[in-house]
Amino acid sequence: MSRLLLFNKPYGVICQFSRDGRHSTLADYIPVPGFYPAGRLDTDSEGLLLLTDDGALQHRITDPRHKLPKTYWVQVEGVPDEQALTQLRRGVKLPDFVALPAEARLIDEPAGLWARNPPIRERRNIPTSWLELTIREGKNRQVRRMTAAVGYPTLRLIRFRIGDWTLEGLEVGAWREAVVPAGASAVRPNGGV
Repeated sequence: MSRLLLFNKPYGVICQFSRDGRHSTLADYIPVPGFYPAGRLDTDSEGLLLLTDDGALQHRITDPRHKLPKTYWVQVEGVPDEQALTQLRRGVKLPDFVALPAEARLIDEPAGLWARNPPIRERRNIPTSWLELTIREGKNRQVRRMTAAVGYPTLRLIRFRIGDWTLEGLEVGAWREAVVPAGASAVRPNGGV
C-alpha cells in the first residue's frame, strides 16, 4: 500500500533530503526513510508539501494531465483591484508561457497563521493584502510571476491545498501520514478512487 506524508514546509527549507550546507532540508523535519517529494516548493515558499514512498503515486500527483488544483495564500504588496483579479481569472501572459486562468479572490489574513522567520519586508506607506489563488498547473515560480505581472508583487507565498489535502491542523514544520491505496487511479485523501 502506498504511503503519503503531508508536511507544512517552513520558509527557508529546501525540498530535498540531501544537505547543501546553507539551508535546512526535509531531513531536518522528516525522520522517515524512503519518502520523496511529489512536487516542490521554492525555498522562499511555505506550506503543504506531499511526500510519498510510491513512484507511481508521485507521478500521478505531479503529472499535469491530472490537473490537481493547488490553492495558495499569497500576501502581496498593495491591494489588487478588480482589473488585476480579472486578469488572474482569465490567464496571465508571461514571457515564456500564458498561465491558465486561476481562481482568484481577496481574503483576510488567514486565521492562525504562523510568524515567518525572517518576516516579510514591509514598506511604511504601501499596504499589503492577501489573495487566495487556485491554479491547475505548476510552472517555476508561477504564482509569484503571475501576481507581479498584474502589478502586485508577492511578499509571502503559502500553499494551503493540493487536491483535497490541506494544511488544516498541521503546525509549521510538522507532518502527518495519510494512506492511499496502491494502484489508485485517482488521488484522493480519503483513500477513494
